[in-house]
Amino acid sequence: MTYKMEELLPIVGKLAEKYTSFESTSVTYEKAEQLMGAVLYCIRETGLPGRHELAADGGRTAQRAYEDGLAYVGEKVKAALDLYNNILPEFDSYENCCLYDTFVKALPEFFQWYDMKFEPQNTIVMLDYPVLKDLSGSTGIDKVYEFIECIHLEQSFLKIFPKSYVTRVLAGYDKYYKEMIDNICGIVFLSVLGHMLIKKPLSEPGFIKEDYLRMEAVLTEFGPGETEQWMRKAAEAFAGETCGGDEKLLEYLSGSVSDYAARVKEAAGNGVLERIIL
Repeated sequence: MTYKMEELLPIVGKLAEKYTSFESTSVTYEKAEQLMGAVLYCIRETGLPGRHELAADGGRTAQRAYEDGLAYVGEKVKAALDLYNNILPEFDSYENCCLYDTFVKALPEFFQWYDMKFEPQNTIVMLDYPVLKDLSGSTGIDKVYEFIECIHLEQSFLKIFPKSYVTRVLAGYDKYYKEMIDNICGIVFLSVLGHMLIKKPLSEPGFIKEDYLRMEAVLTEFGPGETEQWMRKAAEAFAGETCGGDEKLLEYLSGSVSDYAARVKEAAGNGVLERIIL
């Protein structure tokens, strides 16, 4: 629901009073912008998926929408922290520094310094590890919660395999994989697809020249769009057989299939599949 500026300004004024400990409603222009951003962020929370039944209430005042949204922000912070603490004991970075630093070092800083009352829109920390989902449209706790959910799905996927398999694939992709800034889940996922493409058991890790030639032969037969179509079906089959039909994991892995299909098709055409499928 959209509110007029005259409905929002009183909320910002009250927030400014709290910010100055009720000593004044006068704040700098920059701080006023920040507080307006805080109000708008909270109000937008009422329109997110799962909030439609409340957002449809046309009689709700801007003040009520702000208060409801602020409550949602608080709930999301708690849910994100609970999920983070659930992941942490079994978390494995597979020796990748970027993943470790982002999850183990940066996220606690977020929870320590996040200001949901006066600046909920501030993400605070840099989420340097690139997940497979585009989070560029989110900020604050929305972005952090989505990021933690992505890591949860990635950890679930990677733990299907022996750690030695994961690190072998990563080392084949980049001998400096410990320092690389790349998504490790996607690299392993491509390896799985390679096995499925030529029906090679995952219990037989690695590929030889003949394997790549077989992959090229199959991919060459695929017409426009068929590589992506096959990948989506393969991902669905893998999720069904190995992950108990985990719909969230399937959706997450499938989100990058279009990009992977284009990369694989191009690599096959140039005879360099061994650079991306390990």
